[in-house]
Amino acid sequence: MSQLELATATGVSTKHLSFVENGRARPSRQLLVHLADALEMPLPERDRLLLAGGYAPPQGGPGRPDRAMRPVREALDRLLAAHDPHPAIVVDARWDLVAANAAADLLWDGVDPALLTPPVNMLRLSTHPEGLPRISTATPACSRSLIARLRRLADEDADDALLDLVVEAEGYLTAAPGEPPRWTGDGVMAGFELKTRLGVVGLQTVIATLGAPLDVGASDLALETFLPVDEDSAALLRALAATRPVPAQR
Repeated sequence: MSQLELATATGVSTKHLSFVENGRARPSRQLLVHLADALEMPLPERDRLLLAGGYAPPQGGPGRPDRAMRPVREALDRLLAAHDPHPAIVVDARWDLVAANAAADLLWDGVDPALLTPPVNMLRLSTHPEGLPRISTATPACSRSLIARLRRLADEDADDALLDLVVEAEGYLTAAPGEPPRWTGDGVMAGFELKTRLGVVGLQTVIATLGAPLDVGASDLALETFLPVDEDSAALLRALAATRPVPAQR
């Protein structure tokens, strides 16, 4: 969008917009919000714009993040439950596990217990040789596109913790033996076979994000569902659910 197009869209003169752009004028908080709306900036980018202009992002008082996220978490919990007996998980921007349904236990049944110390990181679990590669045909190469995307995000946000995670995953990718599999998907995995106590099940993954989040925390969440590749795999998932141990009553 050119400066003239942005000025026309926001009703701000091109002269004032030019002064803001080159630092000769300090924009008001309202102007920055107005510009962010016109540019359709994602919520995290809006916060960075406000910080760059010298304004704190909106907080809304003590406890607001928890209150704002409660309906989102409840909705995601319903989605997770609805996907049973198919595994489904929710991860945050760093791919730390936020929530999972009961069937998702299949994804870490047999991995190194050290990888399950909270917070469980799904990128690490998917690339570490003692993680998912230990119990499935998923290899670190299956996460190549996700690793590249997270590296770009870490560089853009100067997120050292995320960058450390990416470097760790890249190390597993480099050290993985054998020829990398052919891969066309995006995400932690696209299609793989998973070993379970009743046999091997074929799964494919779909990753979804919230299309119009009203909170920065919600914009960072992603829902990943693991769907059976055929009817035999679907039947095996149903059988696994039917023989799932009943949780102890408290």
